[in-house]
Amino acid sequence: MNATTNKKLLDGDISKLHKLLQDAIEVEHATIPPYFTAWLSIMDGHNRIASDIIKSVLIEEMLHLTLAANILNAVGGHPNLIHPKFVPRYPHKLPHSGGHYEIHIEKFSKQSLRTFKKIEHPAPRNAKPVAKQFKSIDQFYAAVGKLLDELCDKYGEKKIFTGNKALQIQPEDYYGSGDIVVVTNRDTAHRAIATIVDQGEGANEEIFDKDHNIFGRGGGKELAHYYRFNEIYEERHYKQSDTPKSGPTGTHLKVDYSKVYQITKDIHRKHYPKGSETRKALDDFANGYGELLSDLHHAFNNQRSKMTVAMARMFSLRNQAVALMRTPLGKGSETHGLDFSQDVH
Repeated sequence: MNATTNKKLLDGDISKLHKLLQDAIEVEHATIPPYFTAWLSIMDGHNRIASDIIKSVLIEEMLHLTLAANILNAVGGHPNLIHPKFVPRYPHKLPHSGGHYEIHIEKFSKQSLRTFKKIEHPAPRNAKPVAKQFKSIDQFYAAVGKLLDELCDKYGEKKIFTGNKALQIQPEDYYGSGDIVVVTNRDTAHRAIATIVDQGEGANEEIFDKDHNIFGRGGGKELAHYYRFNEIYEERHYKQSDTPKSGPTGTHLKVDYSKVYQITKDIHRKHYPKGSETRKALDDFANGYGELLSDLHHAFNNQRSKMTVAMARMFSLRNQAVALMRTPLGKGSETHGLDFSQDVH
């Protein structure tokens, strides 16, 4: 095989890896608007534990998005969070899952928790790596890791990890929950993947991830995302001795689904007249969300200082979102929902 042929093969294989890692960014992002909406639909002063749990998962999804971007940058790719179809139109099938997960922009409820649990559900034991039509996000990331290993074995690690190290988001750039992994080689790439999977589904088939407990319930362990959502769903805390099979056996977790804004599910702002007060509020929120994504895009593409701006902007959108959720539709108790989309026709 001559050098030209070998380079064409390398370029083709690297393009496949770049595409898969861009897919990973889109998978992680697709969960953020639903989690954000469910969190803020809880009325102030109510369901405080449930609210804190959802918020903690939301922040860690931002971490996962960042880790996926670090891996893509490490292998010479370019994360893209501003292409026209990056923000999906909800209801939406989780990207590349073969339609197994339909996600809505809806209020905090038993139904939304069922969806969140399905998204974060641990993979069956010995599940095969699957990049398309996966039934578990763990399977998807196993496929990412598998392709990464195959290319490193085939071409050598140095030919795969060619990215500019200055593009890596550093721990000092990020003040959310969890640890940033700076990706420079195969080992650190796998460490980043493990962080994403463990936080979502648990480490070593346990209910905990590897992080310190941010809620201070003792034992120094933090529940993985699936089990945090399951605590709310079952209205009971997990104990340190609980297992995936036992379910939560600890103290009661109070949940009151009546203390939630009755927002319109999957609202589309194009249905509101241009110039109306509601349309303007919905447009302002969507534009603010677009600016957040633009900040993240630039943070991942050589303007790392934008990372802090993006995290702050996410929480500044809170007031806009809550104002919409408090605005009556004029029919019963239903209020306006949120539209994150960037394309309106």
